Amino acid sequence: MKATVNEDCIGCGMCEGTCPDVFEVGDDGQAHAIVDEVPEDAEDSAQEAADNCPVSAIEID
Repeated sequence: MKATVNEDCIGCGMCEGTCPDVFEVGDDGQAHAIVDEVPEDAEDSAQEAADNCPVSAIEID
């Protein structure tokens, strides 16, 4: 499972708060996935972050 954050990100930090093992808001004010593959034990929280992103900037594949 992979997580990506697209250019629609507004940097609200919701994803980082929900799943800090996968997402981080960088110095540029945008969220980024910090892992190549979502760890198995973080899959549910990564999906929750994607589902709750206010601008639908997170894609889970």
